[in-house]
Amino acid sequence: MLHLIEKTAEKVLPASLHRSLLKVAHRVRHRWRKWRKTPISGISVIVTNQAGEVMLLRHSYGPKAWGLPGGGMAQGEDPVVCAKRELREEVRLDVEHLEPLGILNETLSGSPHTSHVFTVEVTQDPEPDGREILEACFFAGDALPELLTRNVPKRLAMWKAWRDHSKDS
Repeated sequence: MLHLIEKTAEKVLPASLHRSLLKVAHRVRHRWRKWRKTPISGISVIVTNQAGEVMLLRHSYGPKAWGLPGGGMAQGEDPVVCAKRELREEVRLDVEHLEPLGILNETLSGSPHTSHVFTVEVTQDPEPDGREILEACFFAGDALPELLTRNVPKRLAMWKAWRDHSKDS
């Protein structure tokens, strides 16, 4: 349902108003989760380019830190379908195959959260949607921005362990 509302807003509202409403919706969602503590599920995707750089993005709402592409899964939605949808919506990347890295059980906004983590290598550059995502850039692993969302280090550690294991195989 939320996805349908967002798509309608994208077609009807000017981008600046849409971004303002996203900020309000983010705060309301955060408080709702803290109060209800309803289990939620989502995805994160570590997108790399052929140089091995990692794509990070900045949202128009929430913390001003750099994060990974991702989002919440609809009830009954397949994690792979969700990951592909989020990449297409947020940064206009269409991908064929996602490599699963694992599942993290954590707390997000006070609610139990299950995160399905994937990785994919792309050849095209991201195109931020200008509404939810303001910026998307590739960074070398040793030159990541200082200000990262709190979930990035754990997910990057999963990816590095997978990458190192893949090289050894």
